[in-house]
Amino acid sequence: MIIAWVLFAIVIGSVLFHIFNPWWVTPLASNWQAMDDTLTITVVITGLFFVAINLFVVYALLRFRHREGNPHAQAEPDNKKLERWLIAGTSVGVAALLAPGLLVYAKYVNEPHDALMLEVLSQQWQWHYRLPGPDGKLGASDARFFSATNPFGLDPQDPRGQDDLLVMGNEVHLPLGKPVVVVLRSHDVLHDFFVPQFRARMNTVPGQVSRFWFTPTVPGRYEALCAQLCGVGHPDMRGFVVVEEPAKYAAWQQELVSFAVASRPAAAPSVAASPLVEKGRQLADARGCMACHTIDGSPRVGPTWKGLYGKSETMADGSTEKVDEAYLRGFILDPQAKKVKGFPPVMPKLPLSDEEVSALVAYIQTLGEAPAGEQKAQR
Repeated sequence: MIIAWVLFAIVIGSVLFHIFNPWWVTPLASNWQAMDDTLTITVVITGLFFVAINLFVVYALLRFRHREGNPHAQAEPDNKKLERWLIAGTSVGVAALLAPGLLVYAKYVNEPHDALMLEVLSQQWQWHYRLPGPDGKLGASDARFFSATNPFGLDPQDPRGQDDLLVMGNEVHLPLGKPVVVVLRSHDVLHDFFVPQFRARMNTVPGQVSRFWFTPTVPGRYEALCAQLCGVGHPDMRGFVVVEEPAKYAAWQQELVSFAVASRPAAAPSVAASPLVEKGRQLADARGCMACHTIDGSPRVGPTWKGLYGKSETMADGSTEKVDEAYLRGFILDPQAKKVKGFPPVMPKLPLSDEEVSALVAYIQTLGEAPAGEQKAQR
């Protein structure tokens, strides 16, 4: 008897909660109102089943509870009429849940022909973006071309990719009202590019190219999240999508660097690199160090290696430490022992030999020291 009234109270409380304190999705900022409508249909259908099933259980508990003079329920192992009603009812319910989702997904991947192409490259734990140049086409890419100087893995021999515009930071801009086809790739593990206000998301699977499209309809700066657990740095894998007027977007696009410019070889050093330094460079590529660090001074998940050796780093606790050989060796061997201010502590502990650590340290040393004025100030 008590169980019946508890179930009844749960049903009534759940319905009242959704009426007086409804759960709403974030404001919509794209063309995908159909996503919200599909979600509403799912909530309504599952809610009706929740109420109906629990009220039936309440009825059964009250109707057939044990009491004097009340006959027990008769066992009925076979009821064809009831089975037909159950089959029909559940079939209609399942179809009502699946059909809208299938129709919406078909439109979700059926991209417009005049859409802007945007490649989103995911890598622990950051986003990079690539846009087509004047030819309107993205160049071919392949994992075998990936390196510290070619993080997108673009084919140097493909003429279509020479004018591709590269965005190495976590922020990308899009023109207002222009359909955008998002091409997704991953360099390492499973990720998921998700902008809640756009109702747009898709898994990025290693070795696979995923696609979807949307049209941004509201100007603003929206946060892009990774919606798949991708490692210890998953909570910090955030980026931004800025939707702005076409004129502002065109001005921002003019500041981007093309692949042809970015891939130009740097000036050759006056002295050939030693075998140890060359081994360190190869290790940095092979072990994924370039996913979080750069050699050109630009920010990424971790500190840039350009000018790192010899500078003074500020720790999370406010103390400072000089980046020398001992500092680098200790950080590489146990990255969680020290926390650098402004950078998330997401560097994994890698199994490296003493020779490999020495090679990495030697390579970082060749990337330059802090300016002389800064070194003097540190002393």
